Amino acid sequence: MVQTSTRYTKTAIILHWLIAIFIVAMFVLGWFMADIPKDAPKQMAYDILDLGIYTWQLTEEVSPRTFYFNLHKSLGITILALIAIRILWRITHKPPAPLNSYTSTERKVATATHHLLYLLMLAVPVTGLIMAINSKYGVKWFGVDLIAGLDNKPVREFFECTHELVGIVLLVLVGLHVVAALKHKFIDKDETMSRMSLK
Repeated sequence: MVQTSTRYTKTAIILHWLIAIFIVAMFVLGWFMADIPKDAPKQMAYDILDLGIYTWQLTEEVSPRTFYFNLHKSLGITILALIAIRILWRITHKPPAPLNSYTSTERKVATATHHLLYLLMLAVPVTGLIMAINSKYGVKWFGVDLIAGLDNKPVREFFECTHELVGIVLLVLVGLHVVAALKHKFIDKDETMSRMSLK
């Protein structure tokens, strides 16, 4: 499909910001659950991240680690589906051409960064999914059993390290992406950010 607009499509914009929110939430959740003790008592309700904003009610008692790890897996599967949709949309809908004000170097860096972002956005949930499949617990999606655990410790540990490493690289790249967007907004004062806005 030919994209003649100077702006991204509404679908691309919504997917961009939805995935961005999910990625930030996943990093926050990942750091939060890493410090949860294994011997914490089971509960039937959890105040999400202990923020006092929303309490998640369960049908059975589970430990805090079980609850947050399952939530992390569920969100990860959801993100993977959203990213697949976004990639499909990108393939079938040509993005707008770069602004004329971009230098040749900026165009090359932007293209390389976007390709790497797509690769890493896929790699993080995929490595997490493989890690979960090779644990003894398997994969649930918001309480629904999807894949039984294989209990393969060597494979699980390899993909655990890979998941964390790729996640760190993605976080750094997202940070650079945000800095670049702010540069275009406040220093270059061009229309880069407005092209990814619903306004």
